[in-house]
Amino acid sequence: MRVTLCAVGRLRTGPERDLIDDYTTRFDRTGRAHGLGPLAEVEVEDRKGGGMAAEAALLSRAVPAGAALIVLDERGQQMTSPEFAAKLAGWRDGGRQDLAILIGGADGLDPALRARADLAISFGAMVWPHMLVRVMLAEQLYRAASILAGSPYHRA
Repeated sequence: MRVTLCAVGRLRTGPERDLIDDYTTRFDRTGRAHGLGPLAEVEVEDRKGGGMAAEAALLSRAVPAGAALIVLDERGQQMTSPEFAAKLAGWRDGGRQDLAILIGGADGLDPALRARADLAISFGAMVWPHMLVRVMLAEQLYRAASILAGSPYHRA
């Protein structure tokens, strides 16, 4: 199952970019044998200032047809890493070819786009900078692949 991380905004070079690249490489390497990956990133920017609706249109165009859709949202479900891994495995085993994970802009995701999601997840009640959310998401994808591979990386 191919995974596309779709995010509003551009992430420049720096420590966050390095971490994402590292976890992406790890995910691709670990996930390949287990039907997960590759992980691709699509960054969108609303240069005309159209707000959440314009961002939603750009994000929607980045989602592969038929993809399972996860949105990151503060009102979303909080999951353990094994629960997240099981959700990915369920979609993969159910024949889903693609998974798209959306990270909105500073104001969040358009409600209509959130309503389309198969799953809304939250990384907790605190607000996190978007660049760190991307790092945390990349790490959790790698952790999910490791859990499914039976790797000792995740120790619960």
